[in-house]
Amino acid sequence: MLRLLWLLGPLPIAVVVGTVTDDIRAYEVPALKVTALRFTETARARIEKAGGECLTFDQLALRAPLGQNTVLLRGPKNAREAVKHFGKAPGVPHSHTKPYVRSKGRKFEQARGRRNSRGYKV
Repeated sequence: MLRLLWLLGPLPIAVVVGTVTDDIRAYEVPALKVTALRFTETARARIEKAGGECLTFDQLALRAPLGQNTVLLRGPKNAREAVKHFGKAPGVPHSHTKPYVRSKGRKFEQARGRRNSRGYKV
């Protein structure tokens, strides 16, 4: 969140539909205005200690009814398990697509082309 907001220049209100947690890797926290459903105790303490604000969505609606000067932060949309199955068909050369298989046993798509020890791996 901090990295994204630094790129935007004058800090807008960050909006997170979820929980804001503390990150011990961040040494300095700037004066952020953050709206979220929940905050952990340590995250709230660090934000407020730096001169920032932790807002609820009710407070955000009063402060920025049209969403001016806000940035909606979302998670990575391609991090789903299902995305690993998209692309070229499994088994086609240069395809790293994950096959849909019943089991992960010896007899299920684990022979040549899937293991280095069996000649080659795609």
